[in-house]
Amino acid sequence: MGPHPAVAEIRRAVRLSLGDLPAGALVLAACSGGGDSLALAACLGFAAPRVGLRAGLLTVDHRLQEGSAERALGVAGLAGTLGLAPAEVLTVTVGREGGPEAAARDARYEALSAAARRLGASAVLLGHTLDDQAETVLLRLARGSGTRSLAGMAAVSGLYRRPMLGVSRATARAACVALDLAPWEDPHNTDHSYARSRVRHDVLPVLEGALGPGVTEALARTAALCRDDADALDDWADEVYGQVRGIGVELTVDGIKDLPAAVRRRVIQRAALAAGANASALAAVHIAEVDRLVTQWRGQRMVELPGGVGVVRRYGTLVFASTLL
Repeated sequence: MGPHPAVAEIRRAVRLSLGDLPAGALVLAACSGGGDSLALAACLGFAAPRVGLRAGLLTVDHRLQEGSAERALGVAGLAGTLGLAPAEVLTVTVGREGGPEAAARDARYEALSAAARRLGASAVLLGHTLDDQAETVLLRLARGSGTRSLAGMAAVSGLYRRPMLGVSRATARAACVALDLAPWEDPHNTDHSYARSRVRHDVLPVLEGALGPGVTEALARTAALCRDDADALDDWADEVYGQVRGIGVELTVDGIKDLPAAVRRRVIQRAALAAGANASALAAVHIAEVDRLVTQWRGQRMVELPGGVGVVRRYGTLVFASTLL
């Protein structure tokens, strides 16, 4: 008798995500103890040795809730029964920049990356599911994001891999039941002060009720389609940027004026970042202002960008330079 269908689905997803790694490589599961990451960790412990890989576990103690240290030790203590070694608890200090969710995420990824480097890991697996992807699309849609943002989370992003983006949260929970694992339920997941929690418990159920089942799957498919489009546009913009960039950080107007707007604005964004613009503060409205120096030239003055970068048009060239000198 084979494994439960939910277990088999996640094991297959994990196996596929590991296919390009060299024999003997170390793969780490980032596990909070919640149902998604716990199912991922268990399936990694099963799948990794069968494809010639080593597997371990990392869990992060954010120290934001009472008893968090004990819970983290409990998660690490499961590693042996799941076939995962090494297993480590990473204790972090969460700052305030960007709000509580962003600050916790930044601290977590910094700790995971540092531990992976220290242990010589080839990959860190994250337990984001199809439902998480759908929630991400809705959150970014509400902010008026472009194609790249609506592409959601990537299946592979440098060191990090998300094998379960095509697996539902319900499947992960079913896998935990089948494997006799008891997930920890993070109270933040039901705290309506967090935007993601409101999307999960209020918005998506309303959409499913009004539009019928399948909304979550459709949003995840939208992310995949947007990612394909964004990748193609980014490749095009990279090629053009290499052709039209002048001495220093400059763009020839003739080289970009006839491009589709989606490509032209990507080229402008690349130049702005190369000149030192603040990446987190640089918004579509800033890029649009610079774009008007190309498409609606009326002798405008300098456009100021976040991070102390100014852009002026001189003799058919956009010049990006620091305004702080």
